[in-house]
Amino acid sequence: MLAASFAALSASLTYADDIMASRYGNTTIATDAKGVQTKIYYAAGGTFTGKQGTMNFKGTWNVADGKVCLHFDTPVPGYPEPFCPPVAAHKIGDKWKAGDRDVTLVKGVQ
Repeated sequence: MLAASFAALSASLTYADDIMASRYGNTTIATDAKGVQTKIYYAAGGTFTGKQGTMNFKGTWNVADGKVCLHFDTPVPGYPEPFCPPVAAHKIGDKWKAGDRDVTLVKGVQ
């Protein structure tokens, strides 16, 4: 019983320190100045998938120096390689700016 409690506490402390934890299992929607929407789905292991219109993409991500850097397996229109906007913890429903993009975190995979 004590071991199970310790394991649960350790997992929640790990996520508490993970600035990206709220994004796992949810959708980050970035909309550029032209209205083009990009949806990104982050996984805890440092990978992501996404879509922009009919284009699907994937890659890896890492957090360093106050930025989240996305490394795309194939180029995505409108995004440099790598794409490294500032990162901060957010909760479901939050809206913020990342460069010239409006970003929203929504619940679930959409």
